[in-house]
This record gives sequence, C-alpha cells and structure tokens, in this order.
Amino acid sequence: MFIKTTRSGKYEYLQIVKSERINGITRHKVLMNLGRKEEIKKNPLFKRLAKKLAEITSLNETRGNIKDLSPATIKNWGYVVYKRIWKSFKLDNFLEDLRKNDSKAEFNLSNTAFLMVLQHLLEPMSKLKTFNHKEKFAKLPNLKLPHLYRSLDILSRNKDKIEDHIFYQNYDLWNREIDIVFYDVTTFAFESVRNDGLRDFGYSKDNKHNEVQVVMGLLIDSRGFPIGYELFRGSTFDGKTITSALNNLKKRFAIKRVIIVADRGLNSKINLKMIKDAGYGYIVASRIKKLNEKVKEKIFDPEGYTELTSTNITTDSNIDSNGLNKEDNESKNKGDNNRRSKEDKEIFRYKVIDYTNSIRDGDRKVHKLNENLIVTYSSARAKRDKIDRERLIEKARKLVEEPGRVKAYMKRGRLKYLKKVSDYEEENLSFTINEEIIKRDEEFDGYYGIQTSEKNMKVKDILNAYHTLWKIEESFRLMKSTLEVRPVFHWTESRIKGHFLICFLSFLLERELECILLREEVSCSPEKIREALNEMEFAEVELNGEKYYIKTKGNELSNKILKAMHIKPPNNVLYTNEFDE
Repeated sequence: MFIKTTRSGKYEYLQIVKSERINGITRHKVLMNLGRKEEIKKNPLFKRLAKKLAEITSLNETRGNIKDLSPATIKNWGYVVYKRIWKSFKLDNFLEDLRKNDSKAEFNLSNTAFLMVLQHLLEPMSKLKTFNHKEKFAKLPNLKLPHLYRSLDILSRNKDKIEDHIFYQNYDLWNREIDIVFYDVTTFAFESVRNDGLRDFGYSKDNKHNEVQVVMGLLIDSRGFPIGYELFRGSTFDGKTITSALNNLKKRFAIKRVIIVADRGLNSKINLKMIKDAGYGYIVASRIKKLNEKVKEKIFDPEGYTELTSTNITTDSNIDSNGLNKEDNESKNKGDNNRRSKEDKEIFRYKVIDYTNSIRDGDRKVHKLNENLIVTYSSARAKRDKIDRERLIEKARKLVEEPGRVKAYMKRGRLKYLKKVSDYEEENLSFTINEEIIKRDEEFDGYYGIQTSEKNMKVKDILNAYHTLWKIEESFRLMKSTLEVRPVFHWTESRIKGHFLICFLSFLLERELECILLREEVSCSPEKIREALNEMEFAEVELNGEKYYIKTKGNELSNKILKAMHIKPPNNVLYTNEFDE
C-alpha cells in the first residue's frame, strides 16, 4: 500500500492505492482518494493525521535505524526499453505459441529468448554466464539453465517462421514498402579446427585462416533494417550464396519489386542471370578492368561524360565510396566554379554506356542481359587510388629485396606488383617489379563502374542506391563488434543456428531503437545506446523486512531514450513490487 500521485489538467491528486498481481499483470487498486495535493499541504487535519500515524508506526524509530539498511544490490531496469520493442513486434505471444506447437517443454520461450537477446545487447557473454547474471535485471522472470539451451534448439527449427513473423509485423506496423534490397556476405570464425556439416575451412574475411567458420548472407532494406539471413557451410563461395537468398525472397515474402544491390563478390554472370530469372533487378559493382577493349575505349573516351562539381572541398568527408559528393551541384554551376581556384574544386563525372552481358549456361546456351554500365570518375578517388597503389608498390619493393618472405605474403594481396623471375622451387628465388601492371592500374585511377539492369532508373538514384550498401557493411560491423557474435560457445549445428538467430533478434531490436531515436532527432551510436541503458539502474536495499529500489542517476541520453519510447521513468524511491516492467 502506498500513496500515488496522479495528474488531471494542471492539478496533482493523491490516492492511497495497493498493488495487486492479476494473471501476471500488476494492477493498482485505489483504496481512497485524498484530494488535491496543494489543498492537502495546507490542511492542518492531514498534518495531525500524519503525525499520529508516525507515532503509531514508530516511524521516528525507523528513521533512527537507517544504519540497518542492507548492502545495496545493483539491478538494471533500462532493459524495459527493449522489452517495449520486443512486445511491439508481438514476439512474446508469437514465441509462446511457437513453443506450444513445436515442443512439449513447459518453460516460457519468449522470456528465455528475451533474456539471451537482452544480455547480448547490453553485455554479450556465454549462455552459462547469461544465466548466472540473470539476477542483475530487476524483476525478470526466473529461468533455469537448461531452458536457455533448449530454447536454441526450438529457435533453430523455426527460423523461417520467426523471420516471416518479423517481416510482416515490421512492414504492417510502419506501412513500409520494399523496393531495394541490399545483400552481402561475411564470415564468422570459431576458435576450433574441427569441421562438420556447417563449420568448415574457407576464405575468411577476418583473416582467421586457421579456424573453421560459417558464412552468413544478410538481407537488409534501404534503412538498414534486417529482412532475413542465411547460414552456409564455411567453405561456400560468396557468389553461390545468393541462390538460396533469392529463393527465400520469392517464396516467403510478398515483395512485388526488388532491386538487389551488392558488391563485386556477387557479380558473376550466372548470379545476374538468376536475379533476372527471379523477376528482380540488380545494381552491382563492375570489374571494369576485366571488360573487353571496346568497352575500355568508351570508358577512357572523354566524350559523353556529364560533370558534377562541388567547390571548397577541404577533406574527403563529403565524398562517398564511389567518389560522388553528397552535395553535388549540377554542371549548370560550372561557370561559377571556373572562377574559383582549381585547388578548391573536386571533379566528379559519369557516363552511361549501353552494355550487353553475354552469359553461357551449363548447356552452352548463350543468354544476353541488356544493361547500363555507369562509369564514374572522381578526382578524390583518383588521389586515394594513387596513394593505395604507392603503398603496395613500396611493400613489393621490400619483397624484391627479401624474396624469402614472399610465400608468407602470397595470400595477402601483396604480390600484385611483383613479377616472378625464377620458380618457387628454385633455391634462389627472385622477383622484380611488374611495371606493366602498375601502368595499367594508373590508367584506372579515379574510375569506378556499376552494372545495372535498371535502364529507366535515374543515374543519381542508382549511385545513391549503391552508396547505401555501406549500411549492410555497417550491420556486419555491428554484429561483429558491438553485438559480438564471436566467440560462439556452441558445438552442435542446432545450437549454433539458434545462437545466430539470437544475434539476429538482437540486431533487430537495436536497429529498431536506432530508427525510433532518429525519428525523434536523437542521433547516437549503438555503443552510446548500450552505455545509456546500462546506466539505468536501481540500488536494491532492505530495511525492516521491506525491499526498496533507489533509482541511480542516468545520463542525458537515458532520458532522451525514455522520452522517445514514451516510457515514464520510475520514482526515485519505490517498493520493489511497485516496479512493473
């Protein structure tokens, strides 16, 4: 029983209420309405009543024994932010229904999965440590360690159903539409050399060549929001992963129009044909150095380029990965730009070339894809290309002087500018600098190519779409760093897949919170969000058999997050049973 303050209009009112838990939900039952707060303060009758109650309950004696407070236990309550998002996707009810249909297990799948997701978001650790640290969250339901592991098996078996639920909840909830899908692939290594049906040795994007790994293909929308993912055997080549991803898109998601945006790793002729056969379009980086000589002549021919310029650029911060300035001015400003110093002006120009991509399938039948090849030239990119090349040339010169080190560098891309003079088997290895390749690369300084099936799409929209590919790269960085997918502490295929689904759900909640904050014009990194939520804590103390929460001071971002989520912060001091997640 306690006194509760409520507001109506510009006045505050006091009530005597008690907390009741009905069907697992805490309700407040009003026992007495005391009236307006201002009037109570002025009323001498209430003062005499308070004094008498203090005498009856020995309040003064209790205050004198403040030293009898128990040692404080710190509890996190910031998790309520992610709990609100979890419920907004209706994952609580959906996972419970899933558990009932999938297993005879008598534990709450939603509570168990949420604990693992929450721990992954706030402080990634193993499932055993997650269980041992579960008490640090204020009033989360009690769970048993086997429930965590069994949850992974259930989640693994129902991955597609969970993704489908998230997809339709997400796009129905916000009336979102998908027209452009970004796809990329990365690898996650295990601290092991034992391979199996899923883990295997392969090309590692993290330079962990002596460990088994799995390959993940991730699909996101233009906001960087996850649509789905696929896990592949660790030896799978990037280009072969897209088939499964496309099949899932077409079979599971009712998406009318999709344009796949991907980097060079997915740009094989067979992949492009599969994308077209599936009824989708594509925007992919082009390997312009490997195109035929006629196309190269068009690339280097200055005729046909449209120039975009931007002045007073002092750093590369305004130039995207393709050299496109984020605040380009059309060439109508060219007259003004010519009056400025050339040192202050960065050049960006593009050309659209009609291109026919010929593909020979397994039956030797030739298929033709009519594409646009968009070639861009950026002076900022040219400077970067030159610096990168000179760095590699310098390393190559050192290897010429120390040929015994060559084998150690063969897998690191540093033999590009070396030409072998003697065989590796010979005792006296010798190399020289390959001037021919250096000269060829110089010609391509500043040039970049993009192939697309979207012949009616505006050039700038295509460039912007490709530039947005950084969001999926950012997503992988988030999963590998902030959310710490590695190390993976599981060894069976089912548990490994369940672990990755927990990581995916964590990514889903974190990205959704970022989007909510951006709508409220609150821009912050995932690291800052984690820090803010971790600082939202109670000190739990006990006095005379009663347990209390004393709220610790959060930071400025904590308050902004609560406001954006429309969550009322708890009182500074409250009985533990007054806190309702």
